[in-house]
Amino acid sequence: MKAIGFTRYLPVEDPESLLDLELPRPEPAGQDLLVRVEAVSVNPVDTKLRAPAPGRAPEPQPRILGFDAAGVVEAVGPEVTMFQPGDEVYYAGDVTRPGSNAQYQLVDERLVAAKPITLDFAEAAALPLTALTAWELLFERMPYRFDGDNAGRRLLVIAGAGGVGSMAIQLARRAGFTVVATASRPESVDWCRRMGAHEVIDHRQPLGPQLQALGMEAVEAAVNFADTDRYWDTLGELLAPQGHVGLIVEPAGPLRIGDPYKAKSIGIHWEFMFTRSRFRTADMACQHRILSRVASLVEAGELRTTVSETLGPITAANLREAHRRLESGRTVGKLVLAGWP
Repeated sequence: MKAIGFTRYLPVEDPESLLDLELPRPEPAGQDLLVRVEAVSVNPVDTKLRAPAPGRAPEPQPRILGFDAAGVVEAVGPEVTMFQPGDEVYYAGDVTRPGSNAQYQLVDERLVAAKPITLDFAEAAALPLTALTAWELLFERMPYRFDGDNAGRRLLVIAGAGGVGSMAIQLARRAGFTVVATASRPESVDWCRRMGAHEVIDHRQPLGPQLQALGMEAVEAAVNFADTDRYWDTLGELLAPQGHVGLIVEPAGPLRIGDPYKAKSIGIHWEFMFTRSRFRTADMACQHRILSRVASLVEAGELRTTVSETLGPITAANLREAHRRLESGRTVGKLVLAGWP
């Protein structure tokens, strides 16, 4: 089968940072689905796992990355109960196993859901990782409910135009929050508004005065999808007493979690979408249920895909271009690759 991978951790400008490969097709066992991958999207985690870093020695066998995918079930393991060959599916996969940058991939059925029937494979591949991250953070880690009474609650979304921010805006607005997103360029401001943000403020400028100009002295909740260190003190000031902050980016250095966080009894919540699959938790099937709910919301027209551009077929050259753009920090939405040459 065709696949894209690497053995050496190199800058994306190096043509050997991602290579076109031919590898054996895997066979499903247990609760595995063997999925014929039709489209993939690229996430910051892909670039971080590929990039050179101290202590990263060459891999003895090619490493295959890629987590977002949409495709067709080709075969199933003997313990599979929810899917059969021919089913169209989408999923975000498992960081401990070979990824979706291959024509065929093994993935546990508990992490998979039926693809939204209103979307093509490319549109569907943009959604799983970011939808799971935003949903788990807002409605499982933080004390809110998608179907709860969130009217009157204000949510600040740092980096609203990114992949996770795009989904958080949509889900939070559908859940009843007043959503304020941050963005700085005209195209990213426009994107946030298209995703449903009620207001957009400039993260290059002090946030407090901009919120005050909107009549908001504080917000009940904030999610930071960018630089944890940079906004830590600011969010401590902007969050209301007994508010909540959600985080996904590892801080670069130690952070003070005392006052004002302690004085205000602010809840601090971490989200890592791969926790369930990495630790084989008893509730792995929650991701199947979340993705199924997301698919139903898409089919009802209440959520939309976050594809900003399809870069062509799934090749090493196109994947390097996607990694390069993500590393620039200037992408909006999701970059997708569809089909095989």
